[in-house]
Amino acid sequence: TGEDRCVLDCITSLQNGADLLWIETEKPHVGQIGGMVNRIREVIPNAKLVYNNSPSFNWTLNFRQQVFDAWAEEGKDLSAYNRDNLMSVEYDESELSAEADRRIQSFQADAAREAGIFHHLITLPTYHTAALSTDNLAKEYFGEQGMLGYVAGVQRKEIRQGIACVKHQNMAGSDMGDDHKEYFAGEAALKAAGEDNTMNQFG
Repeated sequence: TGEDRCVLDCITSLQNGADLLWIETEKPHVGQIGGMVNRIREVIPNAKLVYNNSPSFNWTLNFRQQVFDAWAEEGKDLSAYNRDNLMSVEYDESELSAEADRRIQSFQADAAREAGIFHHLITLPTYHTAALSTDNLAKEYFGEQGMLGYVAGVQRKEIRQGIACVKHQNMAGSDMGDDHKEYFAGEAALKAAGEDNTMNQFG
């Protein structure tokens, strides 16, 4: 009753004041999402769905399996692939993986067109990017790269890409703190972001 209950809850919510829907599925499958939205739209034609492109999904495995199953239905020779092991790095350069990646790349457009998704979002992307980048930095900083791991991998890229947080003192509000100090202490104010601040090395 899971899908039936979800459809019923969505219809009821829209009939009682909701303006957008949020549906969770167990996998990112355009056909499955579209099937649910179409059932909702039979009752509420202008229903709009917000969908979480969730990091909880194993996107690589899900889409490789979707391609495998689609190709199996088409009668394509799949003897080179083991469906239960499609996450393996040995398939990363394969034709199947290239098609899976193409479908992942177009997922937002496909799902908007075919499944009525009004807005896509990702929950917790910064949690995952922070964890990955911190892990990579730690391996380099405490390994052979030393401080170059940070400079080449983080700071130099911040400068080249114009990322404002390279001046982290400013982003943390040191200018506001200086204004406050100067108001009360005048020329005697010890400024955090004054002209000699290291942040000024970044232009």
